Amino acid sequence: MVLRISSNRGPFLLRTDRIRHRLRQVQLKQWKRGKTIYRELIRRGTADNAARQVAGNSRRWWRNSAMLLNVALPNTYFDAEGVPRLAN
Repeated sequence: MVLRISSNRGPFLLRTDRIRHRLRQVQLKQWKRGKTIYRELIRRGTADNAARQVAGNSRRWWRNSAMLLNVALPNTYFDAEGVPRLAN
């Protein structure tokens, strides 16, 4: 059996996206309350309307981490925090 390195980046990109999605969810869980979520999103430069919408659904972590939270916590945020990417 011969093992080769695959040039297909697709599965790695998908996993990287899922990891970032999960990290956004964990961040929302740590903020816990709608007030805290709103305050932190405003501090990160999110529009008032978007921050209100995410904070209003404060217990729907998985759904919120896929929507407007991508603006407040983009992939560049995680790059700056030192989270490695699986595929470049």
